[in-house]
Amino acid sequence: MLKSLVRQKISSTIGYFIRGLVFIAPIMITYAIINGVFDTLNRILPLPYGLGILVMLCTITIFGYFGSKLFFQPIFEWFENLLEKTPGVKFIYSSIKDMLQAFVGEKKRFNEPVLVKMNESGLLKIGFITSKDLSSLHKTEMLKDYVGVYFPHSYNFSGNHFLVLKDKITPIQANSTEIMKFIVSGGVTDLD
Repeated sequence: MLKSLVRQKISSTIGYFIRGLVFIAPIMITYAIINGVFDTLNRILPLPYGLGILVMLCTITIFGYFGSKLFFQPIFEWFENLLEKTPGVKFIYSSIKDMLQAFVGEKKRFNEPVLVKMNESGLLKIGFITSKDLSSLHKTEMLKDYVGVYFPHSYNFSGNHFLVLKDKITPIQANSTEIMKFIVSGGVTDLD
């Protein structure tokens, strides 16, 4: 009886610990990420805490403003061309630029969520159409019935990209941001 009571107490204590962990861990991880970003920005621009971030945000906004003006566009395009022609730098720069533009740029790519039928047993996977025209991949008729679909991984900021037959895809009528949160959370976030 004593062993049973001890086991029960240990079990309930572990349960309390897990509940506390589920409550505290997301808060602490979010705080650590935000604090890390702020610390990094303040190391780049060492000003009093907060002021460095404000100056950085203003500088980025000013670059965006000047980059969109007709007079400065040739300068920005020249610099981008230089980066894209430099061996080694080209791969890193273009990958980061394309990924940022896919999420927040004018050419957003993750705005068309879909369900993809993966096999005949009914397995479905959620993804985002990233390319409807694959003719640039290969000058063949083979890919005319395919689209590019990106499948993000759960609990990670990575994913896989597949070429999928159009008839295996069902559009999802939902907000893309909510779908991305749903996938990255492993399906535990509720869709509104």
